Amino acid sequence: MNVLTMMKGRFDLPLVFLIFVAALFLEYEEAFTIIEDETISYRHLARSDYGDPSIIAPSQDVTVVYTDEAFYEEYGVYPLRRVDLATIISRLGDMGAAVIGVDMLLDFNSAYNEDPTLIQAIEGAGNVLLVSQAVIEEGIYQETNFAIPKFSNVAESGYSNISSNSQLAETMVRLRIYPDIADRDGGWPFAVKALSMFSGEAPSIEDNQLMMGGRRIAELDQNYDLYLDYPKLPKKLDGEGQRARHESVGIPAGDILFLDEEELEDYAWLVEDKIVLIGEVAEVAHDQFETPAGNIFGVNIIASEIETLLKGGPLKAASLGNEALIAIALLILMMATGFMASPLLRNGLSAMGLVSFVVFSFWMYAQQGIVVSMVPNAFAVILSVILINGRFYLNEMGQKAYIKDAFGQYLSPTVVADLVKDPDKLTLGGEEREMTAYFSDIAGFSTFSEGMTPTQLVEFLNEYLTEMCDLIIASDGTIDKFEGDAIIAFWGAPIDQPFHARQACFASIDMNKALMNLREHWMGQGLPKVSVRMGVNTGRMVVGNMGSSQRINYTIMGDAVNLAARLEGANKAFGSDLMISEATYLQCADDVDVRELDIIRVVGKAEPIRVYQLLDRKNQTSGTLADVVERYGQGLKLIRDRNFVDAEAAFKTCVDLMPDDGPSKTHLARVEDFLRTPPPADWDGVMELKEKG
Repeated sequence: MNVLTMMKGRFDLPLVFLIFVAALFLEYEEAFTIIEDETISYRHLARSDYGDPSIIAPSQDVTVVYTDEAFYEEYGVYPLRRVDLATIISRLGDMGAAVIGVDMLLDFNSAYNEDPTLIQAIEGAGNVLLVSQAVIEEGIYQETNFAIPKFSNVAESGYSNISSNSQLAETMVRLRIYPDIADRDGGWPFAVKALSMFSGEAPSIEDNQLMMGGRRIAELDQNYDLYLDYPKLPKKLDGEGQRARHESVGIPAGDILFLDEEELEDYAWLVEDKIVLIGEVAEVAHDQFETPAGNIFGVNIIASEIETLLKGGPLKAASLGNEALIAIALLILMMATGFMASPLLRNGLSAMGLVSFVVFSFWMYAQQGIVVSMVPNAFAVILSVILINGRFYLNEMGQKAYIKDAFGQYLSPTVVADLVKDPDKLTLGGEEREMTAYFSDIAGFSTFSEGMTPTQLVEFLNEYLTEMCDLIIASDGTIDKFEGDAIIAFWGAPIDQPFHARQACFASIDMNKALMNLREHWMGQGLPKVSVRMGVNTGRMVVGNMGSSQRINYTIMGDAVNLAARLEGANKAFGSDLMISEATYLQCADDVDVRELDIIRVVGKAEPIRVYQLLDRKNQTSGTLADVVERYGQGLKLIRDRNFVDAEAAFKTCVDLMPDDGPSKTHLARVEDFLRTPPPADWDGVMELKEKG
């Protein structure tokens, strides 16, 4: 079978292909950024636990001097006065800081004439970097809010990519660089500018590579984004949660401001030849943002940005080529599932593929530092599963409708002849008469049919139903209807049949024998063993044309009909194949061989009934089966006498003689239960059936 033949009529597979193409395009355009960034947060947790310790550890080249609630409680006022900021800058300069980065926007004049002092301190240090704020709208740079000129003229400037009045709608997982403004004054991100001042080399961008003086620093993605590698921070001293970045490598601003020079020497190792950031970590500053490492302060995010650059940008977006290969692999998997008839296999393999892809994405991020786009591919897989299953559902429904229409045309020639003779019978209505109803069903047909193509299923049902229906019609039976693999038939109408019970039993025996030959034939074709359950009951029923003036059906209904259906299902409890009621048996006892199965109470019926297994025409049962039937009858009597020990022995003998005898195995298990838990004293010996079959 060539590919074109396999694809014929498959609208779902071309759509699956288009879904993955669209996913790859949306992936490149980063259409799922917000959701993707959330997945990165979870991946970063895995990286923190299982990544290379030498990479995820905090850098010792970045120190944070911070103002927190404890500082302001002692300080007495908010915010930090500029004269005191000047003192901190001067002291850090004296302590040998390589770069002093101020994460406090100085965009207004002091009301206390403190600005000259701060200007003097900035000029004296000679290595101060002031933060500015880039205004970003929908990912597009608009403008930059700088410190007022008297400060920006004496210091370097670098922007933060979060404007002061923005609402951060996504997790901070990357730093975006805007090459179109890099040649402007203050046109580099704060972290990039800090590293430039630290190394003494000018930054540039070449082919999505961030360079410093011709030296490669980090790889950027197609949008010039740098993925931030937040460090794994040590536990707090009490073991409750993680220490913040400033708590791990930081100095309280009060210590720099208030300690004498001798005491400051204890902090020299944290300052000398390092990038020192001054920033707020107080709640009142409202400078906290969501990151893969949790909700942290802006100055700590900047510290992580610098650390990421110092480590050479260990997190890199997967190349478009590798993303395409992953998408192709998932596409092939989904295409393959599109040819699997079994829903369990089809959906199970899809789920395994999706889980494997997610695990692979986590492993690549944690161990290799490669950021694989999860969301577009995951959406593509989920949509493909829905589409493929939807197509199978529609095809199944269409096939079932076709089968129902095709077999619904079967009608007994006797009924047709009777209608030709008497057209009045086409009118709606019915009559009550004594008849015999027949129900049959293939055991486990749903599971059996899952392994077949629609064509194979139709061929199988045609062969099975044709053989069975020919025998029904040959015995002057009327085929009522087909319900999938189920056959409903009756004897005793529309023409009078005094021996309808015998005719129904003979036809059932013949069908059971025909099934033996069909079973061998089907097994030779590689099909599983087919078992058919039949139920027969005789009683008063209503028969006639039922329906509407547009659509009528010559059918039967009534309590006796329902009982026949229950008997078909009751075979399951006994492991038998052909069950008849006592009412049927009494009308043809001289014509058939039977085995009494038990007295049962079926679901929905209060009154118990005696049921029999129909074996063969009269005096045709012999050999081992005859011995089993005799011993089975003895065991059944012993159960009713509450002699469970001897009953167990009787049924064990039956099973020894015929290991596959379902009724014997059923009663053996029942007796063993009684030996463990005897029935109550008022037990009536009736076997209660808990399900319809």
